[in-house]
Amino acid sequence: MIKVNNHIGCIELSSGYLKKLIAKTASGCFGVTGLSSCSPVQGICSLLGSENAQNGVAVRQNNNKLTVDLHITVAYGVNITAIVDSIINKVRFTLEESAGIEVAKINVFVDAMQS
Repeated sequence: MIKVNNHIGCIELSSGYLKKLIAKTASGCFGVTGLSSCSPVQGICSLLGSENAQNGVAVRQNNNKLTVDLHITVAYGVNITAIVDSIINKVRFTLEESAGIEVAKINVFVDAMQS
């Protein structure tokens, strides 16, 4: 659970919801062909055929701020810097506007390139 304290009170959001929100936002960006496994558990689950929408997303909270790790696969021939900048801006906007969560850092790891 991710807890957010604000002037109204305390709001708790499940990490599963946030991971799905982040995965959907990142997958919708131009040049992203998919998300990669970011942990051994996710890797084993994907090998066993248990694909889920939160594969490739890790979320941590520290002092009411969120740190997000994204592991992505990009299309061959696209500008990786532009894709990463777009993902960072879009995910930050989505989390801050839709969920009302302050974002400390978004780390994007390009794990593979697909032709």
